[in-house]
Amino acid sequence: MEFTTLIRERESIRNYDPARTVEEDILNRILDAGRVAPSASNRQPWTFVLVSSSEKLKEVRKCYHKDWFKDAPHILVLVGHPSQAWERSYDGYNSMETDATIAMDHMILAAENEGVGTCWIVAYDKDTLTSALGLGEDESVFCITPLGYPRKGFQKKRNKIRKELSAVVRRI
Repeated sequence: MEFTTLIRERESIRNYDPARTVEEDILNRILDAGRVAPSASNRQPWTFVLVSSSEKLKEVRKCYHKDWFKDAPHILVLVGHPSQAWERSYDGYNSMETDATIAMDHMILAAENEGVGTCWIVAYDKDTLTSALGLGEDESVFCITPLGYPRKGFQKKRNKIRKELSAVVRRI
């Protein structure tokens, strides 16, 4: 898909076909898009946890209580490692969240390019998710997204309302 079309037409999907899993080669291309994402000092302070087994999906789905979330055949969790991230020397700013944002955005756009639906979620129960994934002390869930094909007949809205360019750009 042409890039400008991709970024203009991508939208959050909340209607997944639970019977249709995403093919392994497509999942790998999506994950690889995150792997190659830039990060401060190329630290790559992340792990991408792809949840696909029915047992683990059952546990992980308890972190977010929306019916449509339970239909996605895969859940991608981006786990950040703050101790591995670059820190700015003069104020201690830790780049983990910025780096994780870039990686997740790469994967979400790659998924859109493959026809796979996503929905960036940060309103999850962190304790439930941390426990379900068995995360360690230096591991922090940054965000999650379901991965799956939209149900047959699902139509995108394609009417995103965005501010005008002049409202978000200041040229000096």
